[in-house]
Amino acid sequence: MIDCVIIDDEQHAIDLLLQHISQVHFLRVAGTATNAVKGLQMITDLRPGLVFLDVQMPHLTGIEILKLISKDSHIIMTTAYKEYALEGFEHAVVDYLLKPVPFLRFLKAVNRLWTTHTSVKPLAGQDHYVFVKTEQKGKLLKIDSRRITYIEGLSNYAVIHMDDQKKIITYLKLKELSEHLSSRGFVRIHKSFIISLSHLTAVEGNMVRILNEEQPISIGDAYRKDFFDFINTKMLSSPPDHTVN
Repeated sequence: MIDCVIIDDEQHAIDLLLQHISQVHFLRVAGTATNAVKGLQMITDLRPGLVFLDVQMPHLTGIEILKLISKDSHIIMTTAYKEYALEGFEHAVVDYLLKPVPFLRFLKAVNRLWTTHTSVKPLAGQDHYVFVKTEQKGKLLKIDSRRITYIEGLSNYAVIHMDDQKKIITYLKLKELSEHLSSRGFVRIHKSFIISLSHLTAVEGNMVRILNEEQPISIGDAYRKDFFDFINTKMLSSPPDHTVN
């Protein structure tokens, strides 16, 4: 059984997908959301096996959500605009469905996922590891991505900072690293910096603090809006004031 979440700002589009899902024995609805921000939180909380994700939504687009979530959830994009298909497939989505979604086309997409789900099982404990090219020709280094605190870009190479203060030099550009690590809890906050959200300890104005690092890292102008939009989704509301006058 595959648990599903549907995120779409149009209720009638959700209703159609609910009808389709009800006819497929291996799919089960875990939740729906017409608000993109609430949908993002739902994915984080429920960790569904499949997300039906609309592309065009207020506050956060489907592509932006795609960059923020982990690879634990498979994604099927839905939209009325077929020009978005190429960008969606660049993020390794399962399929891209045009609205209104015909049932046979829907069935073809989910059957493809079910075939993969039942025939290929990932090795336990392997998902957190990545391999990077080092300064030594022909040498690849296996790294546990959970131990990376931040990455600093320097021209055509990057310095990966680990939680034990170790530094690893790799001949990769930040753009490449950002694309590979965005689904693992990393976010680019500056043209020269990618940070691990799990090692982020504080936001101070336009600076961030990283665990075990004395110097704060600046948030670049081009990345500020997206970063703070994400931070706002994690913001707790103020508690009620119970002070007695």
